[in-house]
Amino acid sequence: MATAMPVLLVLTTAATGDQAEALARQVLQRRLAACVTLQPVRSLYHWQGELEQSAEVQLLIKTDPSRLPALHAAVLELHEYTTPEWIVWPAQADAAYGAWLTGSCGLRADGSPPAPADSPGGVDPSG
Repeated sequence: MATAMPVLLVLTTAATGDQAEALARQVLQRRLAACVTLQPVRSLYHWQGELEQSAEVQLLIKTDPSRLPALHAAVLELHEYTTPEWIVWPAQADAAYGAWLTGSCGLRADGSPPAPADSPGGVDPSG
């Protein structure tokens, strides 16, 4: 990759598709993420001394590193689980995708706050 931009991938799960979609919409509306991918999964795990299994929906959240603290706080605030899954991976994106991701998180390519809406030079959040 010629020019790479740092991005973060965050993994969490929700109990239902409706809960996953509501959480995804909230973090997107707050500009804490650029994209959230929802995938149905079957999870097996230890919980309170028992082996559990459940159908869940996995959320893969793509965000700018500067948004991580606010994203984490929002997930803890909005999540229905007592102990939501929270796994973060650093990743690299090519320049075009990284610029779209940064812009979709409400930031300029250099990570600074966005220009006013009527200013030229904004990044098209539609990719």
